[in-house]
Amino acid sequence: MYIKRAIEDSVVKVSKTFPVLLMSGPRQVGKTTLLKHLSDKTRNYVTLDDPDVRNTARNDPALFMHRYTPPILIDEIQYAPQILPYIKMSVDNSGNMGDFWLTGSQAFHMMKNVSESLAGRVGIINLLGLSTNEINSQPSEPFTTSPERLMSRVKNVRKLDLHTLYERIFLGAFPALHRENPPELSEFYRSYINTYLQRDIKDLTQVADETAFYSFMTIVAARTARPVIYEEIAKDAGISAPTAKKWISILVSSGLIALVQPYHNNVLKRAVKMPLMHFLDTGLCAYLLKWGNPEILERGAMSGAFFESWVFSEIYKSYLNAGREVPVYYYRDKEKREIDILIYENGTLYPIEIKKSASPGKDAVKHFKVLNPVTVPTLLGELEQYKVEIGNGAVVCMANDLLPADINNWFVPAWMI
Repeated sequence: MYIKRAIEDSVVKVSKTFPVLLMSGPRQVGKTTLLKHLSDKTRNYVTLDDPDVRNTARNDPALFMHRYTPPILIDEIQYAPQILPYIKMSVDNSGNMGDFWLTGSQAFHMMKNVSESLAGRVGIINLLGLSTNEINSQPSEPFTTSPERLMSRVKNVRKLDLHTLYERIFLGAFPALHRENPPELSEFYRSYINTYLQRDIKDLTQVADETAFYSFMTIVAARTARPVIYEEIAKDAGISAPTAKKWISILVSSGLIALVQPYHNNVLKRAVKMPLMHFLDTGLCAYLLKWGNPEILERGAMSGAFFESWVFSEIYKSYLNAGREVPVYYYRDKEKREIDILIYENGTLYPIEIKKSASPGKDAVKHFKVLNPVTVPTLLGELEQYKVEIGNGAVVCMANDLLPADINNWFVPAWMI
């Protein structure tokens, strides 16, 4: 059974705007299924996973283009970048929008070739695993702390209790795990990791030691929802700091983790500069760390970190699925005061705290006040150009209902994201 994806409208829009559409994202998140679902009967399909087809595309791209004509969906384009110049010639000659739909699982290898060969001709869409809204067949929209939006949304979404939520966190977001007859969980993730290491990491990067990279992935998984300190990760993994930084960038480009940049404003002089890291699929993260079941995970030492990464990934997907840039930052200063998420739009900051608690209390918003200086930069000798407004804030938590924390902030149940 096909699960309707929130990003479908963005796909249609991009295909009408650009001659080439590229959908990138991790393996097994449903890129091909989605594009096949949206294709009409005239669109051809070919996958470069087929070794014979891949060999033709690499060694005789002109013949490949003669054999596979547009409109066409080409799967796993990263395996034959040799055809990209020929796609460019084809779209320049035809002038048709949406002639080529491409998918690729490895952005770090693919984007450089695409940007060089198809500059100005390609619209890029990023797809991740299923969001809770997609799983529950609920309306999806970019998350905001607008009271009007929150009040409207609370009437239209399904509640999740703590047990159900951690089942969702433990299971993860890959579509195959949410179909009627899903594969066995550990077998699915074992196969996923093996394919990722053997096909993507070994074939498409300069990482020679698969075992070392797997060990590195588990070390990174253990640091989800924490600031990135490359030297510490390198020491634990037995590699150099530059190698750790390079391997982190591979995981980011693979769509497996996100690095959240710290919010920077000259007024906030004590803010730290290191990024925050989140694993984007909590099920994969739980598998790497050998958590046995949702109950043990919920009671375990990393329960809060998994909850925070799940909330972040849901907010992150809500923007990607709307075809928008993700305007998300975080705040941490040298006094260790933190704000888990800052949404920055139109000159306004919207602070968000994440608490795995049914009753977080008003102390949950106490660090929001560290942002106050940005509203009056001239009082601190800074220029008016650094002025930023502070909008409504939120504490995403396990509350049973949407409730005001104070006049400016709300307790928002996690199932409302």
